[in-house]
Amino acid sequence: MVDVLSFSTTLTVAVERGIEVFPFRWADARAAAYASECGAVLAVGRSEARDGEVSLSPASVRRAVDVDRLVLPSPNGSTISSALASSGTTVLGGCLRNAASVARSVADLLDEGRGPLTVVAAGERWPDDSLRPADEDLWGAGAILAALDDRGVGGFAQEARTAERAFRSVRDELGRALVACESGAELIGKGYADDVAIAGEVDSCEVVPILEGERFVPR
Repeated sequence: MVDVLSFSTTLTVAVERGIEVFPFRWADARAAAYASECGAVLAVGRSEARDGEVSLSPASVRRAVDVDRLVLPSPNGSTISSALASSGTTVLGGCLRNAASVARSVADLLDEGRGPLTVVAAGERWPDDSLRPADEDLWGAGAILAALDDRGVGGFAQEARTAERAFRSVRDELGRALVACESGAELIGKGYADDVAIAGEVDSCEVVPILEGERFVPR
């Protein structure tokens, strides 16, 4: 599951710091109750976060102190992760930061006969809550697929090849592409340029989050 701006990116930052992440579909009173049940910190909305509080912002998680468990609401990444898990699917959290590492894990799973593989690019939402395509998620999915292709894993569907080619076409200018895409420009305009920069740290993270039960932990 790939949600570059920002669930998957925030997830990798958290898990590489040893934080267990509990995805949750709703950012309301139910999330607070769930966090209490889990003995976890609840990530608040970006715009609501005060100094020292954790939100969906990966920069806030990188700065977090004394957080061992985190409930992370997200309308896209958390919702998709939960839906996939409920179907019995093995769910890995992927993004640009850990694309090569995810590809290694996927190759291992395929060698164990645990296929087929589906790379889910989360997409984003318009203000009216309708879905919109997200270039950054296409590139994140493509980065994983390109790494798999480089390892000799084939048999991709046409849509997967399209994502792979999309990533390869922007790989050398990915930083600029993230800044210019709809989601990146929106976050920068709201003062979250650091989050976009962290999302562009290609292959800087070796951790692969896997959803075990209700929480993401390192695979």
